[in-house]
Amino acid sequence: MFRRAFCLPALLCVLALPLSLGLSGCRYNFVPLLPPVVAPNLPVRVTEATLKRDGDTLIVTARVDGRFEPGYLSVNWFDSGRALGSDSVYLDAEQRAATFRLTAPDEGAYRAVLSFGGAVLRQVELYEVQP
Repeated sequence: MFRRAFCLPALLCVLALPLSLGLSGCRYNFVPLLPPVVAPNLPVRVTEATLKRDGDTLIVTARVDGRFEPGYLSVNWFDSGRALGSDSVYLDAEQRAATFRLTAPDEGAYRAVLSFGGAVLRQVELYEVQP
């Protein structure tokens, strides 16, 4: 009886060994080894925006990056809290840069707010006096 009680677990282990080796070779075949490359779909954004003075003229240069539908990049000019004017340039996939000019002979605390498609994207500032 002792021999039979010892042989049964040993026999089960001997039979389970090939079965476990065979099953260890099974792999899930629906999980890719390398995931596909994800191309980010970034929203439109303004890069390289600057506001500087050239004599009596204020100049804003801006570049739009990201995926966007063609539309107008708008600028609104301010001196402290006072609105000075606005302008816009049509941008598409080939033309992504814009330059805006405003005549401003006096020194001030100037701001230019850039928007595209009704969304404000960037504000650039030039403080020649305290605001």
